[in-house]
Amino acid sequence: MELVADLHLHSKYSRAVSPRMNILEMASWAEKKGINLLGTGDWTHPLWLKELKELLEENDGILRLKAKKKNNSRSEGVQESQFLLSAEISSIYHEKGKLRRIHNLVFAPSFAAVDKIIRELKKRGANLDSDGRPIIGLSAKNLGELVFTADKECLLIPAHIWTPWFSLYGSKSGFDSIEDCLGPFAENIFAVETGISSDPAMNWRISELDNRSILSFSDAHSPEKMGREATVFEVGDITRLRYGDIKEAIVGKREVRDEKLENKAGSEISRNQNSTFQNPTSHFQPHISCTIEFYPEEGKYHYTGHRSCRIRQSPEETKRSGETCPVCGKPLTVGVMHRVEQLASRSAEEVKGGKFEAIGKMKRIQWGERPSYVRLVPLMEILSESLGSSVGSQKVVSEFDKLTVKFGSEFKVLLETPLEEIAEVAGGKVAEGVGKVRQGKIVIEPGYDGVFGTVKIWSSSVKTPEEENGFFENEVSENGGQMSIFEKS
Repeated sequence: MELVADLHLHSKYSRAVSPRMNILEMASWAEKKGINLLGTGDWTHPLWLKELKELLEENDGILRLKAKKKNNSRSEGVQESQFLLSAEISSIYHEKGKLRRIHNLVFAPSFAAVDKIIRELKKRGANLDSDGRPIIGLSAKNLGELVFTADKECLLIPAHIWTPWFSLYGSKSGFDSIEDCLGPFAENIFAVETGISSDPAMNWRISELDNRSILSFSDAHSPEKMGREATVFEVGDITRLRYGDIKEAIVGKREVRDEKLENKAGSEISRNQNSTFQNPTSHFQPHISCTIEFYPEEGKYHYTGHRSCRIRQSPEETKRSGETCPVCGKPLTVGVMHRVEQLASRSAEEVKGGKFEAIGKMKRIQWGERPSYVRLVPLMEILSESLGSSVGSQKVVSEFDKLTVKFGSEFKVLLETPLEEIAEVAGGKVAEGVGKVRQGKIVIEPGYDGVFGTVKIWSSSVKTPEEENGFFENEVSENGGQMSIFEKS
């Protein structure tokens, strides 16, 4: 059974986060979005941890709302949201003559594991009271040692790995490899998070990620942003979900290296099949089915640039012109695309050609045997442009609620619902907007140096990234049969 997970979220106790990011509101929005499993976020914060323990009950590492706290379901057939203990920790330290700023996600299998990690962090002087995403002076290596010593079932996942200022590969304060960053604990890193400014295809170019899972989550600071990126797992029975199922899906591809995968250039990539975390009740092996992606160009560090001087450069322009602002002479912020070019062992061309099978009404992008992905524009953004109203306006929110109540969730609207049915509820313009997104017929101005990129559905006849790459040469018929949201054709 498919499970949509968004495991990188923040609570109201993190800086610059909506006060509405509380457990009940998060659970309510998860139903609207179509998310089955949420990360709690911020379990290092004492007040948030207290709320988690009061509101949620733990069973095999998965948390559910206690009976008296449950909301009435919005619609029949909606699966109740579940939670997994997750936190983001910011390590700021000096190493090899350079200031490092590395963000890592930590998934924990139990409140007991969380309590142990918190005790160890406090012993090392960490201030956990001021911010739900704490800043600590421990290196990534030392954090890894602490986490894996506290509980070997924990997962440490480098977060938004290409962000210039706060990430594993960041151009400003990161490293060139996982081993450089985590040393002996690199072998315990089974996955990385793409971040908003990169997509799986960009990460497929990095050879050290060949045998690591590529995950995508929203890093949401408000309920509305939840699910803008997500990972879809195949886990069997969702109602009997265990922490071990999610860990097995993430880790499972690392245990056996005797299966080989050939890319277009003919080189072999190590893969595997088995896991030490096999589900004891079934021969079914949980695995990652696909990821749901923001358009990476919409991320605020996709291109290289200098915000103050309004300079934005593609990787090709940066190669020609250098990394100095042509207006003021200051260093440019090297964007994700250029940083990928610096570290890549494969060209974009090598990973471009793939299978384009259907996810509902859309095409999914796949290379070799890597899990596929699909690119979406959030429904509220489509409604905003379709209706000529701001994203947070009552008009947009009202239409969003009508559509998600009628059809079950945002993902069902974006991926499954026939356009004629959308038109009956929200009008032809909205249906046209959803159709354009499904076909990739949008135009994007890439983000740079902290400025978000923009997506336009109705614009000029400029070719979209998908059209340039031939992703939509054989579009899925809008009159085709109904499919599960993430079912392969």
